[in-house]
Amino acid sequence: MSLQSRFICWWLRRRFLPVTRRPLDVARTRAATEKRVWLPQVPAGWQLREQYEGGDIPLRGEWLVREGGAPRTILYLHGGGYYFCSPRTHRAITYGLATRADADVFSLDYRLAPEHPFPAALDDALAAYRRLLADGVRADSLVIAGDSAGGGLALATLLALRDAGDKLPAGALLYSPWTDLAVTGASIRDNDGRDPMFSGDVFARVAALYLGEAGATRATDPYVSPFYADFQRLPPLFMLAGSTETLLDDTRRVAERARASGVNVECEIARGLPHIWPIYAPFMPEARRSLDDSARFVQRVTTIDTTARAQKTAPSGAASSPPPAQSSETSISP
Repeated sequence: MSLQSRFICWWLRRRFLPVTRRPLDVARTRAATEKRVWLPQVPAGWQLREQYEGGDIPLRGEWLVREGGAPRTILYLHGGGYYFCSPRTHRAITYGLATRADADVFSLDYRLAPEHPFPAALDDALAAYRRLLADGVRADSLVIAGDSAGGGLALATLLALRDAGDKLPAGALLYSPWTDLAVTGASIRDNDGRDPMFSGDVFARVAALYLGEAGATRATDPYVSPFYADFQRLPPLFMLAGSTETLLDDTRRVAERARASGVNVECEIARGLPHIWPIYAPFMPEARRSLDDSARFVQRVTTIDTTARAQKTAPSGAASSPPPAQSSETSISP
């Protein structure tokens, strides 16, 4: 581990881990996260297009777009336990992926629990993916990505798209994905005390926010917890997790089951690195290397798309709101 990684783990153990042992305070967590977030500068030759007004649904969030448009697209779903964080908090990842993979990145501002429990986030992810394709993005030039809860959401989105007969993206990037909201992985207990970021018992409390009134009876639904799904016919997966994470088994067990179903899976279990370490780019060398590896995966699985698209060529001052969503066919009923 680099000195930077050791320092970040020390800081997380002192400042973040103790909070996960306390009762959940949604408002306080959201406010503290937005207050301390570090925002990278927009890379030269790229444009940030923020779309947070009501008319931007289903593409509510933000684009990082290469001037003239990149030949690939990434749909990014941020982590945060389904109840906090935003596209802003994850710009270190989305900016790093965009510039390395030469891909325009759309980071979705999906609805959060507990105000909007399952299936709101999944409905939003499905609607955004389908709008991207309707706007001209080719499925074989697109990768869906996410971290932590967003990684589980990305995998659930793949499953729902497959089950509905939609065209699937070229692949998926999953960073420390939370894939089992029933919290049955052995690492929840075995790595409690070793994980510098999370206590083992926090996940059951966070899961209750997302599950809402359905409660534990819905925890093993594959669209909630993709670990319980049939993985056949999914596109290639690129997965990362740290060896001391309490969520380690949420990655390791999915990788094993997906491979057994014939899915092409690249999975790295990195010794001692913290939860979703790519978010510490550009400070952490391991984060930079993981984003490099992720970009190579994106370039390897996608087909270059040279088609001009309106959302990529619009000048920075142009209106960015797409037409109203056609949501009647996107809902996953609770």
